[in-house]
Amino acid sequence: MEVVENVYKNREPVPHMKAIYFITPTKKSVDGLIDDFISKSSSRYKAAYVYFTDTCPDNLFNKIKSSCARSIRRCKEISISFFPYESQVFTLNVPDAFYCCYSPTLENSKDKDAVMEAMAEQIVTLCATLEENPGVRCKSTPSDNASRLAQLVEKKLENYYKTDEQSQIKAKTHSQLIIIDRGFDPVSTVLHELTFQAMAYDLLPIENETYKYKADGKDKEAILEEDDELWVKIRHKHIADVIEEISQLLKEVSSKKKAAEGKLTLSGLAHLMKKMPQYRKEITRQVVHLNIAEDCMSKFKANIERLCKTEQDLALGTDAEGQKVKDTMRVLLPVLLNKSHDSYDKIRAILLYIFSTNGTTEENLDKLIQNVQIESDSDMIRNWEYLHVPITNSSAVQQQKQPRRDRSSEETFQLSRWTPLIKDVMEDAIENKLDSKEWPYCSQCPPTWNGSGIVSARQKPKGSYQDERRSNARLIIFVIGGITYSEMRSAYEVSQTYKSCEVIVGSTHILTPRRLLDEVKSLNKPKDTVCIKDE
Repeated sequence: MEVVENVYKNREPVPHMKAIYFITPTKKSVDGLIDDFISKSSSRYKAAYVYFTDTCPDNLFNKIKSSCARSIRRCKEISISFFPYESQVFTLNVPDAFYCCYSPTLENSKDKDAVMEAMAEQIVTLCATLEENPGVRCKSTPSDNASRLAQLVEKKLENYYKTDEQSQIKAKTHSQLIIIDRGFDPVSTVLHELTFQAMAYDLLPIENETYKYKADGKDKEAILEEDDELWVKIRHKHIADVIEEISQLLKEVSSKKKAAEGKLTLSGLAHLMKKMPQYRKEITRQVVHLNIAEDCMSKFKANIERLCKTEQDLALGTDAEGQKVKDTMRVLLPVLLNKSHDSYDKIRAILLYIFSTNGTTEENLDKLIQNVQIESDSDMIRNWEYLHVPITNSSAVQQQKQPRRDRSSEETFQLSRWTPLIKDVMEDAIENKLDSKEWPYCSQCPPTWNGSGIVSARQKPKGSYQDERRSNARLIIFVIGGITYSEMRSAYEVSQTYKSCEVIVGSTHILTPRRLLDEVKSLNKPKDTVCIKDE
């Protein structure tokens, strides 16, 4: 019998069974372990096999030693204090790091230092799990968060990879770790995305990767996960392609089923009975994703379609025909005057207008806030300055616009012309085109990245994809303060193009536009009014 239980909660004793503890090395977790073996007569389990996700501090280890050492059969640190979210995406699962890193109330505080230290430890466990000792570099602007974290990570990597008393360090592997601040690309965080995964998480109430829907008059749930092959196949495709593909798949499965039902022989019937569970599973998944796509499209047709053109024009500074937008306020006004758009959508449009002009006047900002009647939510706009994104011209914050890669030859949908900046960074890093002054190393540069970059898949002879990955380089990108679904998608797209380099992206947590705006709004609130996780 297998039972998975939470060490923090009260549990029924099972004194005849041994227990495996998979816990973080924190006081709360260790106290939960000790309480289970407080005395021999009242032990909750027969024995304990303890696995820590990270290095256990001496004081906690000694506490275990003095309290319940006799009950512990094994105690091991396995260094995996990160969370694999997808095959090429990880998180540290610390959403409150956003407040700790960007709130002015915690600037130069012990709280911020502690969060930085903890994040560095977690990133090192990722590198250790991948058996990588990467070259560490960061974006030198707009704030010093990235360089601070990069230096901490490099120092901890050195300590982790010490091989003997002479402090001989394991050589740098064929990998690179780039650390970026969330303020580096504000546009991608507020833009409406029309690729399936990003659109669904933005427009639908999906919580804990669970989508709720109705089928046959009943309430049902579906989990969006890596085990769902159809989800993995279509999640990065444009919504128009998704609807077409699912409809075609449903027709194919239906025709296969009818063909199988046409075999009236006993062997045909037996074959059909064996196939029925597979058909049911396939159809159920296809119906789930068709439901998601149709839910997205109903919201898109109602309001979002009109917004998308405005957003793309503001983000890129050009219209669908490539003509420069001369009057950005004229582009913005129809959105603000439209009563069918909610305040979040109007705030997102205002932010894109401000980002496009690299800040506006205080007077203009006040007018926008008053006319749209969003005074109570105005900090969703103003507080971007704490991420070093210019909001007003009078601000001390200045940010130079990033030069963009030429994508004029790439095919795109008119309402999906924007490309996240992180994709440019990935491609420039692989091609060794990142400016070393803007993207300085905090460590020795790995030999793989010293030359002219890694060759694109277009220029390489075909070979085994997995073998290439194993023998070649890795690019790991970490964003402080959350990562968007469009940025996650970029990692897969770039890995597909540059097959000799696997791109892995991670962050403190996963963002949706609404969630980020709520987090930005809280930045100037006192710490005791903001929910900070207790480790």
